[in-house]
Amino acid sequence: MFKLKKIFLKNKSIVLFFLLIIISLAPVQAQVYEVSLLTCDPGKELYSSFGHSAIRVREIGSQGRDLVFNFGTFDFNTPNFYGKFATGKLNYMLSVTTYDQFIIEYDYFKRGVREQVLDLTGEQKDFLVQHLQAQYDPARRFYKYDFFFNNCATKIRDAFEIAIGKQLIWNDPSEPQEKTFRDLIDEYVYPLPWADLGIDLALGAVIDRNASPYEAQYLPEYMEQAFARATVEGDGPTRPLVKETRVILEYPEEDSSYGLLNPYLLFWVFAVFVALLTFIGHKKGRLFKGLDITLFTILGLLGVLIVFLWFFTDHSATKYNWNILWAFPGHLALAWGLWKNPGKPWVSKYLLAALIGTVLALLIWIVGIQSFHPSLIPLFLVILLRCNYLYYNKDRIA
Repeated sequence: MFKLKKIFLKNKSIVLFFLLIIISLAPVQAQVYEVSLLTCDPGKELYSSFGHSAIRVREIGSQGRDLVFNFGTFDFNTPNFYGKFATGKLNYMLSVTTYDQFIIEYDYFKRGVREQVLDLTGEQKDFLVQHLQAQYDPARRFYKYDFFFNNCATKIRDAFEIAIGKQLIWNDPSEPQEKTFRDLIDEYVYPLPWADLGIDLALGAVIDRNASPYEAQYLPEYMEQAFARATVEGDGPTRPLVKETRVILEYPEEDSSYGLLNPYLLFWVFAVFVALLTFIGHKKGRLFKGLDITLFTILGLLGVLIVFLWFFTDHSATKYNWNILWAFPGHLALAWGLWKNPGKPWVSKYLLAALIGTVLALLIWIVGIQSFHPSLIPLFLVILLRCNYLYYNKDRIA
């Protein structure tokens, strides 16, 4: 006994050091978390029309923090913000806010929020929290955003796959509904017809393939459904990933209806107007070239935008956009030719090429290579009508 006391006195500084380490680690080891997936309903604006996802980490106890980890934010102070946004080079980031602040924002915009409390082991929760804290480091919190494959929802899914590992089983449906990436987008932007048109004009054939249930998790509501099906296996009895579902905010769904100023109605009105003008021109021997100069100038500018998005940005979904067959940058040259040198042989040849390009676009749509926006049907008819009319009246163009 005396010998042990002597050893302790000689090494008391070392013993004290280890005691301090144990005391400092005790609160960390004793910390208990509740981890949840938050799914937010779509908003009224385009940027919010697909919904949102976030991770809630609540420390159990009266003094515990209640935090929300959000992968869907970006820094407006980024140099050349709009240029990077347009070219797909803008980095999104992980941000952290309090749960109360998060809910206040969604309550203000009248957007519903649901919570899925997850049945994880203490080790899995600790691993997840450590991963999120590491991702929040200033050197790591920014990431290259991709709407379909690396967004605010998929980053969350990936975090849980890292924390749970192969024990996380998604249990995808054996016979899932066949929906393309474009079909999935249409479900959310249908109430916004102009935004829907813009998306269909900007995004190429790469999104016209069927999305697997796993890939569909880029949409928050589909990820919420996937979490509800998922199970955890291998660390005891197989159990559902979600042990409790709570409705945090709920609002009645608003009726969505098109106003009169929608592309479906306006394009058909335009098509009828052009048909009547062409008929009158045929009767009176007039071509009304001003209409064609305006039309092909607009189509040419749209073609320049398509080329820019296809070849000069990092957006993965704007590749192989066959809208370029009917909205081609070369139409700017046609507009110039109709104005300055309408009698040149190349003008009539280009009219024939423009007609053929529009027919090819329709064939691509019919065979399913790429789906175009339905409101474009009358516009295609206008292009075919005017190209045909000008071509067969080329002797009167001059």
